[in-house]
Amino acid sequence: MAPLIALIAGTALARLVGMAGIDALDGWWPALRVGLALMFVLTGLAHFGLGRRQDLIAMVPPRLPRPDLLVTLTGVLELAGALGLLIPATARLAAAGLALLMILMFPANVSAARRKVQLGGRPATPLAVRTPMQLLFIGAAVAITVGG
Repeated sequence: MAPLIALIAGTALARLVGMAGIDALDGWWPALRVGLALMFVLTGLAHFGLGRRQDLIAMVPPRLPRPDLLVTLTGVLELAGALGLLIPATARLAAAGLALLMILMFPANVSAARRKVQLGGRPATPLAVRTPMQLLFIGAAVAITVGG
């Protein structure tokens, strides 16, 4: 739920800052880029600590090799994508890459839910909740790719 809150709150706050006179954030597209970047900074940092790394490694489907390396790689990609979202010249490409990354990582969410993996001491988000959230996240990235 924290990524959803980061996306919504980050976007809203960036939009308010834009309305207050910061030209770089004056509009919904720049605000959405900030909200999505904030979300990916939050999720990307979890790949390296904050008590979540082992949980994320456990999420990786068992048939995939080197879950620790996959978690590191996806964390690096998330953080790089977040940075790319904040640079207008690279924002669309970064958003497209992040949308693809979210599609590729979704099977880990499915696997975690089916295997009842614990994340932060709580069960993985049920697919009935996670799937619409994932579609929202992907939709935000696609919206930036095509419109922002």
